[in-house]
Amino acid sequence: MQTQRCAPLFQPATYRALSSGASQIIDAIRPTLGPIPRSVAVDRLLDLRGPEILDNGGLIAKRIIQLPNLYADVGAMFVRDFLWRLQDQEGDGTATAAVLFQAVYAAGIRHIAAGYNARHLQLYLEKGIQIVLAELQRMTVRLSSERELAHVAYTVCQDRELSDLLGEIFAIIGGYGRLEIRKGHTRELQREYVEGMYWERGVLSRQMITDWKRMRCELEDVFVAISDLQLRTAQQVLPLLEQAVRVGARGLLLVADEIAGSAMALLLANHRPGTLQIVAVKTPGFGQEEQAAVLTDLALLTGGRAIHRAAGDTFDRFSAEDFGHVRRAWASTESFGIIGGKNDPRALRQHISTLRRAYDETLDVVQRGKLQARLGKLLSGSATLRVGGVTEREMEARKELAERTAVAVRGALQEGIVPGGGVALQDCQPALLRAANEAIDPDECAAYRILAQAMTEPIRTIVANAGHTSSNVLAAVRLAGAGYGYDVLSGQVVEMMSAGIQDPASVQKAAAYTGLSSAALALTIDVLVHRTEQPTRATVRVPGQRKRL
Repeated sequence: MQTQRCAPLFQPATYRALSSGASQIIDAIRPTLGPIPRSVAVDRLLDLRGPEILDNGGLIAKRIIQLPNLYADVGAMFVRDFLWRLQDQEGDGTATAAVLFQAVYAAGIRHIAAGYNARHLQLYLEKGIQIVLAELQRMTVRLSSERELAHVAYTVCQDRELSDLLGEIFAIIGGYGRLEIRKGHTRELQREYVEGMYWERGVLSRQMITDWKRMRCELEDVFVAISDLQLRTAQQVLPLLEQAVRVGARGLLLVADEIAGSAMALLLANHRPGTLQIVAVKTPGFGQEEQAAVLTDLALLTGGRAIHRAAGDTFDRFSAEDFGHVRRAWASTESFGIIGGKNDPRALRQHISTLRRAYDETLDVVQRGKLQARLGKLLSGSATLRVGGVTEREMEARKELAERTAVAVRGALQEGIVPGGGVALQDCQPALLRAANEAIDPDECAAYRILAQAMTEPIRTIVANAGHTSSNVLAAVRLAGAGYGYDVLSGQVVEMMSAGIQDPASVQKAAAYTGLSSAALALTIDVLVHRTEQPTRATVRVPGQRKRL
């Protein structure tokens, strides 16, 4: 394999390259900020369809793969990475984070060129970020109505029908409720609510189905046996059936990882709707860790005891006290659900509190999604939103928009809202200027003033994208006082919260932290190293032939 050669780039060329690359990707995203965005056309590389017309900053960043200048590309990919992660975590805020990054980075470079210390600037910028987050927290107001949720949704999607539906859905299912967004079969938006909680694992035998029209079976007053066992012989399930008969069960829901052979034959032989109706479903989850989490949740929801294969448990010592109990249960070929579990409310509340803490503390997007799904089931709220459209492309775009908006509304319901239109960030400026006036170190004073100036960049961009003069509007907004901003749709200075112009606090905090901290870090990059030659493909020699890898 040929040795790769590297061409390092040193200051001041490093700042020029990073700034050039970052500016190219941010200038492509900047027009999308605000309720009157401009669009960006991105050519498709893999098919002959027309270009995508996008106004989503995160999606635009994802579509930019590489810049022609390799050193500028480093700056572009640096920005692309944190915008992509922000989009996945919060669903919105990418354009705000981008313009904040650009403002702080450009000002930071000028100060460093004037003799300020880059490392000191980073430390004080990070200290100033905490001031911004504290101010945003002070402004945060908790949501209390469906109308407020709809307003928040509208600030993200600018789609009145979609925002009204999402407001209704989240008012019903709550901040942790389960929401599935799927493509519809009509042109309209449709929603469906599911009572209780359900898992996407179905019956293990179709012979247990009682309603063949809907491919579904329903049980009343149900005893639940919770396990991840693999049952293959009749002797493994016989103790369970004996206990079910002993307690006088008329409905039995058996959760198991696998049921086959004589074990399934025995269950079917005793499956007599009206006397003892048995429904066996597959244990939800992939892998032992996920399945163990589901078993724990099911046990707490139903008041039963989970039987774990990894612990060596079997049904041999299963007793009547180990059964869970629910008012109703149902199962289909694809999923099963329970309604009205008879559980210990105190133990369930403690478990929910533990999961909420884990959800708040983790930054991993996948892990947060799993925890949110578990919380949704435990809190008994679930809904399905079907997104329709005239064409397949329209449905895909609207479904993606609905998913982004749902993430933002969920964050608003969990953490509250702040004034929208860039006003919340601008109102952080006085606290930063006070800190700058009190600072003794010149680097600290400069860092706070850089942040204070950057706080006006989102509102300037929103106003400019709407076709107005930002300096005139900003002067009028400052004269009106804290909490006031410019409604670009009406062309008036208004009190933003009263006018229903609001942003999710979680999105604004994440956008501010991501954009500002990334800029502070980028200011400390002194050297760029980019490979000038790609490695040649290795070859493997075998007798009689030569194979390329």
